Amino acid sequence: MKNSQCIFVVSGRVQCVGFRYHTSRQAQALSISGYAKNLNDGRVEVLAVGDMEQIEKLYAWLQLGPYSATVDQVVKHQISEADMRTVSVGEFKIL
Repeated sequence: MKNSQCIFVVSGRVQCVGFRYHTSRQAQALSISGYAKNLNDGRVEVLAVGDMEQIEKLYAWLQLGPYSATVDQVVKHQISEADMRTVSVGEFKIL
């Protein structure tokens, strides 16, 4: 099965509410590698690496987020094969 990569940029009330932690748990449950990190402008960036069907499930979850967050928007960027990043398989980091 071929791995795909997407970057999601999530805006709303998504910092200081456990968003990255819950994203990590959800990603691990879906066998997705990557990371979630806070951006200086208050958004969260998520790199998802794995099966596209599982990435789409994470995308759907990100649009809702955990109960403690308020998600206003999720922008999805699919990464081309030439631009793919090296990520440890099976590891989802909170940065």
